[in-house]
Amino acid sequence: MLASLTLALISLGVAVGLLGTLAEADDPDEYDYVVAKDGTGDYETIQAAIDGAKSFPPDRIRILVRDGVYDEKVEVHAWNPDITLVGESAEGTVITHDDHFERIDRGRNSTFFTYTLKVRGNDFRARDLTVENSAGPVGQAVSLHVDADRASFENCRFLGHQDTVYAAGEGARQYFSDCYVEGTADFIFGGATAVFEDCRVHSKADSYVTAASTPANEPFGFVFLDCELTADADVSEVYLGRPWRNHARTAFIRTRMGSHVLPAGWHNWSRPEAEETVEYAEYDSRGPGSEGERVSWATALAEDEVGRYSKANVLGSEDAGEWWDWEE
Repeated sequence: MLASLTLALISLGVAVGLLGTLAEADDPDEYDYVVAKDGTGDYETIQAAIDGAKSFPPDRIRILVRDGVYDEKVEVHAWNPDITLVGESAEGTVITHDDHFERIDRGRNSTFFTYTLKVRGNDFRARDLTVENSAGPVGQAVSLHVDADRASFENCRFLGHQDTVYAAGEGARQYFSDCYVEGTADFIFGGATAVFEDCRVHSKADSYVTAASTPANEPFGFVFLDCELTADADVSEVYLGRPWRNHARTAFIRTRMGSHVLPAGWHNWSRPEAEETVEYAEYDSRGPGSEGERVSWATALAEDEVGRYSKANVLGSEDAGEWWDWEE
């Protein structure tokens, strides 16, 4: 009986400790602003909270967003660096909008105006929220557009169809940890250096996962570390990537791939000349999607080569240190 009582007390202590941690994470006193749709916070919209933040602040601005569906188009301006946006829960805190290429109707560059959340302020952090483009399968419709440097996303969900996540900015570095990204065609695209670690990447149609446009002078484009590639049940012909620009760089390291990934792996976007300049690499791919013979112009990394793709080497900098670390 004493043993049972001891176990019960230990379990209670663990539960209380966990509740304390959760309560601390949602403690409004830990934040500069609270956003709540019901009017119980400082602001009722996320954009209003960002617009109310001090430009070029001396200290980080922390914004807590209570659960709710926020139908708004949000921009974190270039003069709003050091913003932290934390949702109450990844599934319950949803930023959504439904712009798409045809609706924007601004010519050939309309894609870049379709975002739901656009991040231009450096050193941005987001955690525990969903960003959605709800336009549906109607062509280009961006959920997240980020061209900030040192931007990080933890336990976030990015929902859409074509062009879900636009990771942009020449020389910009971005980090996605424990995130879920879904889409149809080219749903992770752009020219940034971006690391996706422990993420689930889900294809909703036969198409292409990535479309990197890495600048020729950048050593890294998209790097996937210990991720999982999944798909809807009726999806069976998916390429890992195709080059939006000729020097596209994409690597999958220790990634589990479902049977929807084609044996060839990569596509040249009907531009044979791109095969001479792209850098498509894999190391220790797993699952049925890793089987078969890849295209001859892709690289199977050796064990002594994979260290080059470590998070620290891809994203690190002497002046900013491990900026992706959430400890504040």
